[in-house]
Parts: sequence; structure tokens; C-alpha cells
Amino acid sequence: MSIRDERGLAAKPTGDDSVADYLAHHPDFFERHAGLLEQLRLPHRAGASTVSLVERQVSVLQDKNRSLERRLHDLVDVARSNTTLSDKVHALAIRLLRATDAASVLAGLEAGLREDFGANQAVVVLLHNTSEIVQRSATRFLRTADRSDPALQSFATFIQQDRPRCGRIRDVQREFLFPGEAAGIASVAMVPLGRNCELGILAIGSSDSNRFNPSMSTDFLARIGELAAAALAAAQLRLEHSRGGR
Repeated sequence: MSIRDERGLAAKPTGDDSVADYLAHHPDFFERHAGLLEQLRLPHRAGASTVSLVERQVSVLQDKNRSLERRLHDLVDVARSNTTLSDKVHALAIRLLRATDAASVLAGLEAGLREDFGANQAVVVLLHNTSEIVQRSATRFLRTADRSDPALQSFATFIQQDRPRCGRIRDVQREFLFPGEAAGIASVAMVPLGRNCELGILAIGSSDSNRFNPSMSTDFLARIGELAAAALAAAQLRLEHSRGGR
């Protein structure tokens, strides 16, 4: 039996794939042939000079290490951002828990969005029994609308999907949500208040077209919507109970 047969090479075809396959299944090959490491030379990535196999391995490992460090930094940044957002949502929940009626719920929601989230262009459109939920005149932040309003037809898909949506919206939607200010709104986050917008719609606008985009996570927006809807529903129940006790 030849040396090549003994090493198990004779039956295998030559070529890059067969060499790579052999080395993958025999990781101790260079331990048994240490002299080859000194003879093998590879082109250097930065120029025409050559480096040893060991030097190339070190370079590859360094590149992988830098890539892992970048990924770790990105994960840390995301974790910090999520922690900050979580703290802001918690602060908003405290504001809403302190509210005694629907008017103070809306006031707390407006203040929280403006002060903690920097949402200066936000609006709540109440759609359900609005005259009974809150005794408050329409403002820049608060508007009311009847479900039979033809303008709401443009929101039919959003209402049916029952989840926050971010990005650019149609002109008719911007005009409905931000009358008189639609031209300055480049992107919008729309959040349902209640199941299928039972109570209404929360919309946050921005002059930055990339501020709200379809690829961003909407988990925190959904939580804000759920908190606001729950606080408004609780305020409505308190109002009904107070009327029933008279």
C-alpha cells in the first residue's frame, strides 16, 4: 500500500473542495506536518507581499473579533434605548394612573408625549361616545369625530388591522389628523385606542420623513395605545358609576 493510500488520499479526487473537505475532517493535519506551516505563504490583503498561514489566521480572527465587537456595541445601544423607552412608558403609566377623569387622562397623555417623548405634533381623535367620555372643547391635541364621517373611510384598513402603523400616510389622512398643519408632516405613527379603534386614534406626526418608518418596531407604541385606552375606559366607567349613584 502506498503512502497516499495509507493517508486516505488515493480514492479522493483532487481539487479545492476535496482539499478543504480533508482539512475540515482532519484538523490535526498541520500538527502532524508542522513544517508545512513555515512553507505556506499567502498573498497579503493590503498588497503584493505574502504572509504565513498563521499570520493570515490571526488576521481573520482579528476581523471576526472586530465584527463581534461592533455587533455587541449595537446590541448594547439597542438595550439602552429600550431601557430609556421603557422608563418613559412607565412614567406615562404613572401619569395616567393619577388621572381622575377623562379630561385629566388626555391632559396627562398630551404632557407625557410632549415632555418625555418629544412628540409636539400629536393628536387624539375620539370616536366612541365622545360627548360622554370627556366634557372638553376640541383643541390642537384633542378632536372628536363621528364614525359615519366619510373622511374615516381612508382609515378603514388601519382600523381593521388593529395595530400601530408607521410611515408616510395619504394626503387625505394627514388633512384629517392634522388640519392646517398637514404640509409640515412628513411621517406619522398611528396607534389604535381600543380594539379596532373603539375609542379612537392616537397620531404622532414628525417633519422628519425618517422619524417614523415601516421598518421600526411598534411594541412601545402599542403599549402607549393600550395604556391610554385603558385609562379612558376606566374614566368612562367611573363617570357611569357616578351617574348611576345619583
